[in-house]
Amino acid sequence: MRIALIKGDGIGVDVAEAAMAVVESALQKTGFARPSYDEIHAGAGYFSETGLDIEADGEQRAESADAIFLGAIGLPSIRHKDGTEISPHLRLRDSFGLYAGVRPVKAYPNAPQRLADPRAAGIDLVILRESTEGLFYSAATHNRSLVVNDDEVQDVLRITRKTTTKLHQYAFNLARKRRERGKSGKLTCVDKANVFTSLAFFRQLFDEVKADNTDVPVSYNYVDAQALDLVRKPWEFDVLVTENMFGDILSDLAGGLVGGMGMAACAEIGDNNGLFQPAHGSAPDIMGQDKANPLASILSGALMLDYLAEKLDQPDLGDAADLINAAVMSGFQNKALRPMEFGGDMGTRAVTEQVMSAIEEKPRLQSSVSA
Repeated sequence: MRIALIKGDGIGVDVAEAAMAVVESALQKTGFARPSYDEIHAGAGYFSETGLDIEADGEQRAESADAIFLGAIGLPSIRHKDGTEISPHLRLRDSFGLYAGVRPVKAYPNAPQRLADPRAAGIDLVILRESTEGLFYSAATHNRSLVVNDDEVQDVLRITRKTTTKLHQYAFNLARKRRERGKSGKLTCVDKANVFTSLAFFRQLFDEVKADNTDVPVSYNYVDAQALDLVRKPWEFDVLVTENMFGDILSDLAGGLVGGMGMAACAEIGDNNGLFQPAHGSAPDIMGQDKANPLASILSGALMLDYLAEKLDQPDLGDAADLINAAVMSGFQNKALRPMEFGGDMGTRAVTEQVMSAIEEKPRLQSSVSA
């Protein structure tokens, strides 16, 4: 398999390398060959050196890979003239049509739990964020923002039938798959349909797709009420589907309930491409200091393997993903994983080595599909 690897800025380098080490360990355990990597330089640091936010042919190389893995991009000290961050990954989402932003939110034993209610230990949900339109439509390329004059700027919130219908179909399929794995499989449409015509259209399209997916239980919530409910009763939700900006905010809120952004994995899926990254930032203040929690990146690596199992029609790659997920879960269960982010004594390398060790201790699995 061919992976376009964009390490990016700050701790992106550290956590991307950690994730690929764990991915290779899981692949070896299941009998697959090591991936081939095409490392693509991109980000704020690269911009400061070259004036480009990604290598000249970087987008084409990323598009031709089987999957794209991104560490983190952006540095607070390096910005465009208008004050916005260097963010080529937003353009990649837009260019490759990566409409399905999958943000798992899962509580792990012995990891920080911010809610006192004992039911918080069972939080296990997915926020499905549309990742190409909504209010981020203007952010993908700056010329979509309308600078009226020095006193006014306008950004567009865009919802289209084509993209949103695909998003909702993905959501129903995801809810169905989760029900098959023992989850509730309830799908909640999160919007602000009572105020914005665009989001009333978002809900209308949800209902149209719902008509062909009557086996999936559904509910509805306005985004402000959903934010409240993620604090009051997050254990009652399974899959949430929502607009881009709403998903960005809600997924960070939900990440805070299960420890922090160091556990926030992310997959961004389109019809032909998939990009995988931890949802946290580049944290330049701790880059290269062996302090970053690599688990969000490692769990994103597992999401990538699940994606490749389907894309490459090699289901046994899903076994490699399961090994990673099981290693993280067992590491928290037996207190072998103690990231510094959670007040523990383990830095980036130690966490990575512990996950790899847990994978190695599992009985060897041999892929039945040629790598």
